[in-house]
Formats: sequence, C-alpha cells, structure tokens
Amino acid sequence: MTRVLMLLIVLMLATSCELVEGIFKAGVGVGIFIVIAIVGIIILILSKIGGKN
Repeated sequence: MTRVLMLLIVLMLATSCELVEGIFKAGVGVGIFIVIAIVGIIILILSKIGGKN
C-alpha cells in the first residue's frame, strides 16, 4: 500500500520526461549488471572445463 502511494506521488510530481529518464537510467544499470554476470558465468564455465584437462 505504501509503495502504491509513493508511486502515485512520484507520478504526480515528476514530469513525463524526468520519469522516462529515470526508467532508462535504471534499465542501463540493470543491463550492465546482467552483462557482467553473464560474462562471469561464461568465464567460470570455461575455467572449469579447462581445469579438467
């Protein structure tokens, strides 16, 4: 209930441009995190495969 109220307040106070800008900034951060995590997992898998030989 509190989150919904806070979201409504933000929507009323923020202009649409600011809101869209915030959403895209959050998306970029999450995207970078996911790419780094995937690269780390690939490196881990390759090191496990290479370590067995």
